Amino acid sequence: MSAPGVSRRRRVLARRFYDRGALEVAPQLLNKLLVHGGRVGRIVEVEAYRGSEDPASHAYRGPTARNATMFGPPGHLYVYFTYGMHFCANVVCMPEGIAEAVLLRALAPVTGLEAMRAARSGIDKDTELMSGPAKLCQAMGITRAEDGVDLVTAGSTVAVFDDGVASPTLPASSGRIGIRHASDLPWRWWVPGDPNVSRPRVPGARPGR
Repeated sequence: MSAPGVSRRRRVLARRFYDRGALEVAPQLLNKLLVHGGRVGRIVEVEAYRGSEDPASHAYRGPTARNATMFGPPGHLYVYFTYGMHFCANVVCMPEGIAEAVLLRALAPVTGLEAMRAARSGIDKDTELMSGPAKLCQAMGITRAEDGVDLVTAGSTVAVFDDGVASPTLPASSGRIGIRHASDLPWRWWVPGDPNVSRPRVPGARPGR
């Protein structure tokens, strides 16, 4: 199924939305809107990472120059560079000093398709424009320059909106993918049936509805 379009009424998610554990925030981010530079995508897949309790988290061994944003206040964007060529975006959760975050794994294109297609030239299907964490950053124009951006303050260059489209009551879920440690933990969620999801079928996945 295709992700819903944008309704006329939408509001920026408040700081308190993020001031909770990543396991609670992650599934509730599904169907929210990520906005940057006139481009809008609906969040359809996420993964949670839990800092010092999670060997797959960048924050597992404590703060560094790279992961400093994860230890900051909730409601900021943590962007990291990986494999020498890709950016990935996360929303920071929990009070300052506790490093939890939600990786944005896939978006459904809503607005700004021409800019997205230009950024992802050579892609035949719009459902493949943002079907992965690096792909969505490329399509949305998100780079390390956006690391630390406050998603909540007025006039922010990046924001997450609620336009009234509810998160799935029973999102599909599975272990996290593309990592070496703790991949069995069921901390990945997605909108059931959405064609923009990066990898809908993995061992142990729960289908949702």
